[in-house]
This record gives sequence, C-alpha cells and structure tokens, in this order.
Amino acid sequence: MANDVDGPATSETTETVSEYHLGVSRPPLGVADLPEPEEVFKVRRLGVRQIIQFVIGPSLIALGISIGSGEWLLGPNAIGEFGFIGVGWVITVSAVLQTFYNVECSRYVMATGEVPIVGFGRVPPGWKLWVPFALIAFYFAFIFGGWAAGAGQGLFALITGRLHEPDEIEWVRVLAIGLLLVVFLITAVARKISRALELANFVIIGILLTILIIVCLAIVPWSIWWEGVRGLVTPAAPPPGISATTLGGLAGFTALASGLNWYAMNHYRDKGYGMGSRVGFLSGMRGERQTIRPVGVTFPDTAANTSRWKRWYKLLMIDLWVVFFGGAMIGMLLPTILMARVVQTSGEAPTTANVPTFTADKLGAEYGTWMFYLMLFVGVLVLFSTQLGIFEALVRNLTDASHAISPKLRRRLEEDPRKFYYPFMLLLIVVIGGALHLALPTELVQISANMSNFGALMFPFALMYLNSRLPRAARPRPWHYIILVLNVIFFGFFFVNFAYEFITGTALVQF
Repeated sequence: MANDVDGPATSETTETVSEYHLGVSRPPLGVADLPEPEEVFKVRRLGVRQIIQFVIGPSLIALGISIGSGEWLLGPNAIGEFGFIGVGWVITVSAVLQTFYNVECSRYVMATGEVPIVGFGRVPPGWKLWVPFALIAFYFAFIFGGWAAGAGQGLFALITGRLHEPDEIEWVRVLAIGLLLVVFLITAVARKISRALELANFVIIGILLTILIIVCLAIVPWSIWWEGVRGLVTPAAPPPGISATTLGGLAGFTALASGLNWYAMNHYRDKGYGMGSRVGFLSGMRGERQTIRPVGVTFPDTAANTSRWKRWYKLLMIDLWVVFFGGAMIGMLLPTILMARVVQTSGEAPTTANVPTFTADKLGAEYGTWMFYLMLFVGVLVLFSTQLGIFEALVRNLTDASHAISPKLRRRLEEDPRKFYYPFMLLLIVVIGGALHLALPTELVQISANMSNFGALMFPFALMYLNSRLPRAARPRPWHYIILVLNVIFFGFFFVNFAYEFITGTALVQF
C-alpha cells in the first residue's frame, strides 16, 4: 500500500497519480490506497465481537445527541397534547430521511478524510462563502442552549426534589453551565476525544434505555404500546390544532438535526473510517500530540480499492442503520409511550414550561418519591448526552474549519489544534451561559430544531456536488440523489412554515 499520501499511487493504477482535484478553492486531495479495516482497527479479523468492540462508535455519539431534545422534550410534548396518529409518521419519515442523509455525509468523510465543514469549502463559489455560512447556520441553531437549559432544569429537580419556582430559574442556568464544565472535563482527561465521547455515550445510553424499557414494560399498558407503534407506521392527516411549526420541531430533532446532521459526522474521520485513518484525529490533553492534515486524501480507482471500499461501506451501514436508526426509533418510542401513559392517567398534558420534568412529577405522585427521582435521573442523562454531543461539536467544527483553511493559524498553533480547541471551549461556555437567559428550555429547543430544517434547504445539494465527484467506487447510486432531494422537500416545508410564523406571529399551515 502507498503510505506517502502525497506521493504516487501504487502500481495497481494505470498511471502515476499524486493528487486528486475535487471542487474549487481548496488544494487537491492527496492520493493513497484505502487501508483494510483490520489494519485500522488493529485486529486479525473482523467478526461480530470485533465490530462491536472496535468499529461501532460514531453512531453512539450521534445517538447520544439523538436521544435527547427531540425524544425527551419535543416528541413527548407533541404526543402528550395531540396523540400518536398523525404525528408518529413524521417521526418515522424524519428518521429514515436523516439516516440516509447521514450516510451521504459520512460517505464523503470516509472517501476523503475531510470532515463536512471542510468539504463544503470545495463547493462553488468556494470556502469563503460555504465555510462561514455552514458555521453560522450551525451556530444559530444551537448557540441558544435549549439542550443545556433542559438538562439544568432536570438536575435542579433531582437535587432539590421539586420543580423550580419562577424566581429560581437562575439556579437552573447555573446548573446548566456546570454541566457544560463537565463536558470540558470529559474532553480534557481524554487521550482521544472521540473515544471518550463514545465510551461516555455507551454508558449513558445503556443506562437510560435499560431503565426506560423496564419502566415501560412495568407500567405502560399494551394498548398504548400498540398505539405508539401503530402511530409510527400509519400515514394520517395531522391532528386538528397542531401547527406545521410544532411538527417541524419534532421532525427537525427526531433522530438528530435534519439538515445540520453533518456536524456530528466528523467522528468517522477520528474513528479512522476509510481515508479518515490517513488524515488524523483530535487528541485530548492526556493524549499525544496528533497532526491533522489540513487537506484530505482519497484513493485511486483500482479493483483492490473498490473491494476495500465495499467493506468500509458495509461497516458504515451497520453503524448508521442498526445502531443509529434502530436506537433513535427505540429512543423516541419509549419516552412518548411513557408520556401517553402519564397523560392518560393524570388527565393533564405537558406544557413547554414543564415538559422536562412533567413525567417525573406525575409518576412520582402516583408511585412515590423513588419513581420521581428515577425519572428525573433518566431525564438528566437524556439531556446531558445531548449536551455532551452538541457542545463538543460546536467546538470541534470551528476548530476543524479554522485549522483547515488558515495556514497562519496552523503556524501559530504549531500544528496542534488542541491549543485552539480548549480555550475556545471555555469561551463558548461563557457565551452559551448568556444565551440561556433568552427563553424557556423547550422554546429554545423548538427554535434550534426548526433552524436545523433550514440546513436541509442547501446542504443536501452541496453533498450531491461533492459525492458525485468522488472516485467512481465511492459515488452514490442515482436513487441516493432522489433521497437527498426528498430531504430538501420534507424538512424545507417545515422551515418555511416556521419562518412565516416567526416573522408574522401566525401559522402559515394549521391542521
């Protein structure tokens, strides 16, 4: 195999190639052979155990974000007020479209080693438009900190044993900021940041799904289970009274973040998927200094590389469809059927103000203090896993973008992106701390979710441009482009409704 990514390709190619031109305004990609998965993960063979132990990982980080604001706040809020039928199908369609979209984002990462925020700089007219625009869209969606505020609200109740009073909201914000500092500590003590996030989410997701499954099996009637499953697969008109903006928030934050899902796909590079293993990764403070190539690397079109690409693609399918999609659907079903059970027995529906603690409050009144604290603990875990992934991604994407496009910054950092990553993370804690004062947690999340839909209006087209220019073996099939267009139509519809309601104060579409 060719180890020098800037040198000639192997003798398998029909001509010597040292660079691959893709798009505009960015340097050509280097060229090297795809590694075998066993070479990257340092195992003799990849069986089921090895795939679970070494290969699965980026999907856990995305799933940790996924089982969060949408599943614990927006989904239960919508189901609690309007029921499953006419709402559930939005969840399923959103999850399917987003998983396809994730595949296309990850395809580019796996084929070039470049993360999406850097790859977008190759789309005409170039990085001076697309990189700042992508960062602004991403930051505008998540900088408001609704995901942090919800976790703080749950943690306050867990500590005090009661819901906060209106004049205690500042304590909620302080706790939210404290959890941001916990994220900083997790990344700071890591040798490899992505690996630390994988392990943290493995523990968090394992605990919360175990608790939710046991509780739902114990107290949720089978009729509600059936109603929940039926709602997910039954096409039906939305229920009367629900607005397209409410459905759009649910669609945007089901699974991950619709058009902005690319922000979480950087971890396939750091995990070493495909050509990501040729580019490098972000190490933690305890790890050895790692050099991340500012320009990606792709592979020559040979029979051997085509065979290796097929193997990598199958591993990607396992990570995204089995772990991410399967986990996201279970993660949405369990909290929503639990909410339906609580609404049925209490005769009350959640509001945007109390939905983070509504289930714990009502079940605590019915089963005792232990259930109150157990549900609060689950809520804190759910929202903290979201906080962990989103906050780190805010820092990671700006770090990756700045490192790739600015030679002057690389020189100042002495080719060590950690010198930018950690100071900026501390600065961002201050900024988000201020943004937490803007609105209630669920209202902030609804804004973020609909801004995620805004990303679906243009980033799928950027991916079509990039992926159609990859080496032949890595290019999408024609029907993949159709799926990307469906992402634009589905999520774009909801964003247009959100924008109209945000500007005029009245819903464009009311069902």
